[in-house]
Amino acid sequence: MAVPKRKTSKSKRNTRRTHKKTDAPNISKCSQCGEIRLPHHACPSCGTYKDRQVIKAEV
Repeated sequence: MAVPKRKTSKSKRNTRRTHKKTDAPNISKCSQCGEIRLPHHACPSCGTYKDRQVIKAEV
């Protein structure tokens, strides 16, 4: 059975793990109401997408 000869240092371990982090989601403002929303999604507060009303507003 293969056994490591030396303990892996914290620096080597963390360098290997640098690509495993998650990114924060992109956010954009709605052109109608100015609320924060995800890009390529309908605005949850006013119900518009690409300046068209696509869902009923919850107001």
